[in-house]
Amino acid sequence: MPVRVVETSAPTQISGAHSGQISPPFCTLLSVGQAFSGTQNVSSLQKDEAWRVNVRIQGCDLEHGYLCGTMEALNVPMADTPVVTFWEGEIVDGKNYSFFTGKWEASSEDDIRHWTKFPSFSPFLCQVEVDGGKSLDLSNYPYIFMRWKEQYFVNVGTDCGLTIAGFYYVCFSCTDGSISGFYYDPNSSPFQKLELKSTNEGRSGFSFSSYELQ
Repeated sequence: MPVRVVETSAPTQISGAHSGQISPPFCTLLSVGQAFSGTQNVSSLQKDEAWRVNVRIQGCDLEHGYLCGTMEALNVPMADTPVVTFWEGEIVDGKNYSFFTGKWEASSEDDIRHWTKFPSFSPFLCQVEVDGGKSLDLSNYPYIFMRWKEQYFVNVGTDCGLTIAGFYYVCFSCTDGSISGFYYDPNSSPFQKLELKSTNEGRSGFSFSSYELQ
């Protein structure tokens, strides 16, 4: 939600009628209730700036390539309170979703430009350029690629000075639960980086305020 601006196993290629039946690996760190904490870099040419960010998974359905959650941005300069948004995610699995977004003003060139920011994507590049990665078997790969699209503000109005017009390209590590992402919006500063770590809520983690999701 930027400021509004006026060791790994190699992936394999699969073929045949069953190529679309492979799901991403089950990962206990990507489950309902799991919390993450970190920062989003929202620097522009004028100044360097980063916000503290908390994320919680509210729903996850790997079979259908879906997940959703809340994102809480703290220390936002123009807001008197932490800004919370509800987002929905697409899991790139070759069955439900490919590496090509096909919407949200993102071209295939935009997709490639952002996915290649993740080192773990490099083994996929050649095949993704051919078919968006639909013929890749991602089931044993220790990273899960996703897109997160914020749907609405939970606790503030649309006049809060932030935009949710864009979306995040996301890479999730099944090994340690870390998340890295890059925000895409043609009207915002490019490649704003999201960096999150899995937390143990109630110990060294954080606690959300209570919000009602519509």
